[in-house]
Amino acid sequence: MPSRSTPRWRRRVLWTSGALVFLVGGVALAFVLSPRPGALAVRWVFERDAAEVTSAMQKHAPAGVDSIKDQQYRDGDSDAYLDVYFPESTSVALPTVIWTHGGAWISGSKSNYATYYELLASRGYTVVALDYSLGPERHYPTAVQQLDAAHAFVLANAERLHVDPSRIFLAGDSAGAQLSSQMAILVTDEDYAARLGITPALSPEQVRGVVLNCGIYDLAGVAGGSGIVGWGVDRSLWAYTGHREFLDSTAADQMSTLNYVTEAFPPTYLSGGNGDPLTDGQSKPLADKLGGLGVAVDTLFYPDDHQPVLGHEYQFDLDNPDGMTAFERTVDFLDRYSR
Repeated sequence: MPSRSTPRWRRRVLWTSGALVFLVGGVALAFVLSPRPGALAVRWVFERDAAEVTSAMQKHAPAGVDSIKDQQYRDGDSDAYLDVYFPESTSVALPTVIWTHGGAWISGSKSNYATYYELLASRGYTVVALDYSLGPERHYPTAVQQLDAAHAFVLANAERLHVDPSRIFLAGDSAGAQLSSQMAILVTDEDYAARLGITPALSPEQVRGVVLNCGIYDLAGVAGGSGIVGWGVDRSLWAYTGHREFLDSTAADQMSTLNYVTEAFPPTYLSGGNGDPLTDGQSKPLADKLGGLGVAVDTLFYPDDHQPVLGHEYQFDLDNPDGMTAFERTVDFLDRYSR
């Protein structure tokens, strides 16, 4: 500690240095003790990127699409809202795509990629975009319970929302793909539903198919990765599950849908970019597992040397011909199974 005989300028330097050391140490300790600082950093990056992609999409917005927005699907839940898109002036019930957004379970919004939902609606579909609670503010299984409540709301308001209850598709991207795969198992496997303590709103007969882009289906395959990406994944899953050692949690077990799919799983469209490590590590293994069970699977994957290299969530880059190809393949899948 500086004494009174120490020159004033030197005392200020020493006090400032000590304060900085204390501050840096406190920040470092916060990152060790809680997932919140790291999760919020990851959230900031994801939300920035989503805003850029959403803005770039707007030039592709179709004419002739109406919407009903900000519908609260669960009473008293400030996170439980949805938006609905459908062809302008439609008066009939349409096959319906229920889309769950991505964002590493800690970021994202139903308004992200709105133009994509409008484009799907312009092709003759009702599209429901869902919000749900995020970590670290709320933990698993809150989002799963909310999604089931959203399904119940959609069915209860089917006429007003132009929804055909007999032709439902569950869809999602990234973490939303994981959640959509989980909801599909919940609907088609009574034992799994009992394990989660949920009586699903949808019946197996109502779900015509599942659309899964760039998802995670086996948490053991993404945990403990190297570099900043691995750190971000671990912080995100700690924040969402509420467990630092999340692989030992019930949440991680139930979220790893690769281990729970059965032959009753609905027909599935799966895609991922050749530059996305989740493609080889997650999407392709799920496609192989489903195919081996006899489930109808439609995949869109790319050779390792494909150019340009397609990263995570490539399907939302509509300025890239590969993004438009993925969109058309998605519509083809929906058309095939909505007949």
